[in-house]
Amino acid sequence: MEKLIQKAADIILDSNLTLALTGAGISVESGIPDFRSAGGLWSIYDPAEYATIDAFHRDPDKVWNMLREMNALVENAKPNQAHTGLGELEAMGLLQYIITQNVDNLHQEGGSRNVIEYHGNSSTLSCLWCGARYSSAEKRAERTPRCSCGKTLKPDVIFFGEEIPAAAMNLSFQLASSADVLLIVGTSATVSPANTIPLMVKKRGGRLIEINKEKTYLTGHLTDVFLEGSAGETIPSLLTRVRDLKKGEAH
Repeated sequence: MEKLIQKAADIILDSNLTLALTGAGISVESGIPDFRSAGGLWSIYDPAEYATIDAFHRDPDKVWNMLREMNALVENAKPNQAHTGLGELEAMGLLQYIITQNVDNLHQEGGSRNVIEYHGNSSTLSCLWCGARYSSAEKRAERTPRCSCGKTLKPDVIFFGEEIPAAAMNLSFQLASSADVLLIVGTSATVSPANTIPLMVKKRGGRLIEINKEKTYLTGHLTDVFLEGSAGETIPSLLTRVRDLKKGEAH
């Protein structure tokens, strides 16, 4: 593993443009289970019934039964060492952007500034009728948050049946087509359109560093360095090696 950490650190230091693609696995250590895992939200609430935009329009009060559970998980979560480690890599100028499929705001809380969110962010709410916007915190006391116009508010997350924000997708594709390195953290990268990012980076000759607890379809086909383990342990180890190498360069 030490040799692989060394190799990954060398690749990062040699890169002019490094991206990270993150998924649910990076936030599990913060206490947010993968919605698709056993015991996750989708094992309790049928996403076809609770997580589509049509379901929200049809019966927003019912959908908020699921959203309250999601919010309870997210609101109690704190960034772990994987989030703060990526934030530090960005501060060092060694990570330019994070492309995340998560809605928990933990990258921003962990110090990252350049975060492209494919599925939105649960920390704000919007009214689909009048366009008013609120922070989730100011509406926390309401069982079903309502706008001043009387309509039910929707969290600023992408429901099934809604489009990925065009600006997020376009910027991520533009960056991927010129990236030297892609860190893949806590995701199997099988859900579209995030699954196209590793392919785009490889197509332009970039290298993939994968950090996952188990192998994925990427591991044997596209990944250049596979660091097997939890993100909360692996990223600090990688960061320590990067720091040591940078110190060595300075002397």
